[in-house]
Amino acid sequence: MSENRIQLAHGSGGQLSRELIEGLFLEYFGNPILDELEDAAVFHPPNSLRRGLETGDLQLAVSTDSYVITPPFFSGGDIGKLAVCGTVNDLAMRGAQPLYMSVGFILEEGLPLRDLERIVRSMAQIAAQVGLEIVAGDTKVVNRGGADRIFINTAGIGLVPAGVELSARKVEVGDAVLVSGTLGDHGMAIMIQREGLAFESELKSDCAPLNGLVAQLLAAAPRTHCLRDPTRGGLATALNEIARQAGLGIEIQEMSIPVRNEVRAACELLGLDPLYVANEGKLVAAVAADGAPLAMAAMRDHPLGKEAAIIGSVTEEHPGRVVVRTPLGVRRILDMLVGEQLPRIC
Repeated sequence: MSENRIQLAHGSGGQLSRELIEGLFLEYFGNPILDELEDAAVFHPPNSLRRGLETGDLQLAVSTDSYVITPPFFSGGDIGKLAVCGTVNDLAMRGAQPLYMSVGFILEEGLPLRDLERIVRSMAQIAAQVGLEIVAGDTKVVNRGGADRIFINTAGIGLVPAGVELSARKVEVGDAVLVSGTLGDHGMAIMIQREGLAFESELKSDCAPLNGLVAQLLAAAPRTHCLRDPTRGGLATALNEIARQAGLGIEIQEMSIPVRNEVRAACELLGLDPLYVANEGKLVAAVAADGAPLAMAAMRDHPLGKEAAIIGSVTEEHPGRVVVRTPLGVRRILDMLVGEQLPRIC
């Protein structure tokens, strides 16, 4: 642990988050399932619970997350939509079909009931859209000033189809690295709203459930080895996590990374790097090289993957590191985020 007190950067998803997880939580909670550090845990139910089932290949996926975004309403969504989409996407990154979800609300005294109803209605709409049932929940109210209007905690349960096994540890040398669309939309939509900035075209969050896109991708390219949603810490952090867990290097081409002009301009204005900005409706995939064209075609045939791109590949060189090749041919290390670039956007 590099610090003796919790800082905002410990929640950034970057290096300090990793130190907190590995240096504290895994020390006490560590087990073979948790130690994988994937977006969701995948496991076989104990034999005692599988009696009478037709298949012994039943696998469940379980995820949990908390949402503390400010502001809770933003262009393209709200904290309720974000909570459901984030839960669905964590399950989808392991190939799971989302089934059930629990929701815990922490409400600040004084929150307008109309705001809470708007959030709950948004959650119900997205859950119905993906066939997810909200089956358990809890509500707590804290004193005024004890929270920022509303925090939401969720847990999701999904079913992993037989034969699907997605993990960073499955990544192989030569795999193509793909993204499903433009990066940084969510984080910069939140940031420009928070800062009161204006652009000619409105920036909207990319917040969306990815389970349909994932199902289409896996059907077309079954040799997809790993999926990640680049949320906190953005693409850079997601790729570094994959490289470290796989024990391999990743090299990406800067010119191939899709970023909207508005996002690039906002990042330049605020001194930010779009590769570290959060996304809530995009995924990163490592796919066997011979399956990459089919994977690209499948994603581009889906409404949420029309701007998909191949951005790099997995290599034996520089294991555990991500390297970016610039338009000038220069290679630079793309490290994991150390500080807190964008506070509270997830």
